[in-house]
Amino acid sequence: MSSSMKNLSDFSHIEVGNAKGLKFAVVVSQWNAQVTGSLLDGALQGLQQHGTVENDIDIIHVPGSYELISGADIALRNKSFDAIICLGCVIQGETRHFDFICDAVGNGIANVAIKHNKPVIFGVLTTDNIEQALDRAGGKHGNKGEEAAVTAIQMALISKQY
Repeated sequence: MSSSMKNLSDFSHIEVGNAKGLKFAVVVSQWNAQVTGSLLDGALQGLQQHGTVENDIDIIHVPGSYELISGADIALRNKSFDAIICLGCVIQGETRHFDFICDAVGNGIANVAIKHNKPVIFGVLTTDNIEQALDRAGGKHGNKGEEAAVTAIQMALISKQY
C-alpha cells in the first residue's frame, strides 16, 4: 500500500518497551518551525506515552537541520543520555542546496552516533513541499516525531541490553 493511503505512525504491531528511567535529548531545528514544532510535540507525546517522565527529557533548539549534528554532539559530550532524537525539516527548493544539506545531515547524525556509541535518531523530514511535511508532522501520514521517539526508546533499550 502506498503511503498516500495510510498513517505511517501505527505501532500496534510492535512491542515498544518501557522508557521509564531512560534519559533523552530532543534536538530540534527552529527552521520550518510549524513542522518541527509538531514533530517535537509528537516526540514528547511518544516518549511520555511509553513511560518517560518530563524531567528525563532535555529539549535543545538549534537554528537549522544542519546544526542538529552539533547539537547532538554537544548533548552527548556534556550529559549522559540513553538516546538523542534529532528533529528537522528540509524542503526541496529551486537549487541543489537541499541535496547538500540532506546528505550532510544524514551522514553527520550517523557519525555522531558512531563517535559516542549511542543511539542518535534521524527524525528529519526531507520533502518536496510544505504539504508533504505537514502530512508527516501530525497530518494524514502520522507524526515522524512520534516515530523517532519510539525508535529512540527501542534503541536505548537494546543498547542497555547488550
